[in-house]
Formats: sequence, C-alpha cells, structure tokens
Amino acid sequence: MPVTIAPEIEAFIRTLLVARLATADAEGRPSVVPVCFVLVDGYFYTPIDEKRKRVSWGRLKRLRNIEVNPSVSLVIDRYESDWTALGYVHVRGRAETIAPRGRYAKEHAGVIAKLRGRYPQYEHARIDQKPLIKISPDAVTLWTATD
Repeated sequence: MPVTIAPEIEAFIRTLLVARLATADAEGRPSVVPVCFVLVDGYFYTPIDEKRKRVSWGRLKRLRNIEVNPSVSLVIDRYESDWTALGYVHVRGRAETIAPRGRYAKEHAGVIAKLRGRYPQYEHARIDQKPLIKISPDAVTLWTATD
C-alpha cells in the first residue's frame, strides 16, 4: 500500500505535466528521463509512448533497470524565473511494470483512460498496447521556495 499523499502535495502535482524518472541498473548506475505521468489512488503511473526512441520499447533502459532494481525516484518540479515560485515533489518508491492483458488488464485500462484525459496527445496513441510503469511511493515530499 502506498503512503498517503497530503492534499496540498496532490494539488501541486496535478498542476504539472512532466516529471523526471530516475532508475538505476544492477550496478547502481543511474539513468534519468523526462516522463508524462498520472496519479491514481496513491500510485504514480507513466506510459511507454510512441515518441521516437533509440531502441525498441521493450529494450528501454528504464524498463531493464526496473527489472533488476525496482527502487526509483520521481521528481515533479515547477521552475519559474521568479525563484520565489520554485517548487518540487520528490517521490521515492518501488516500480513495476503492468501489462495491458492478464491480471492487470482492468487497472491498465483505467490508467490509460486517465492518461488520455490528462494528455490530449495520447488520445490516438497506442499506449494501451504497451506496459505502464507503476510506482508505489514509500515517501513523498514537497519543497517550495516559500516554505
């Protein structure tokens, strides 16, 4: 069960559309990529989409890293030239992939609907045919310049 996310943190998260997902391989070598995301029932989800990639989606570094080391971090940040408006949420947790078929089919379909509602670019994308990354947060912290 994920940690409870405070309402002010959830409100901050819902205003932002891009996060950075950090994974590490079996030797601890880090990899960070920008991702789209949605928060559903306390879990963070990010799709494998159709933007151009250097390798096939099944060979993506983030997916290979999660297989061998499920510990991840997600940073959702707000940058402004006015530094009094800076803020970020740091999520630490464990990631897994959920497939569009089988025991996760209903969960997968529900998350895909939420992603399509949040990102119009996904309306006709085939994200429903690829796995999702599901992050179960162990800790979620908010920092803002006005704290």
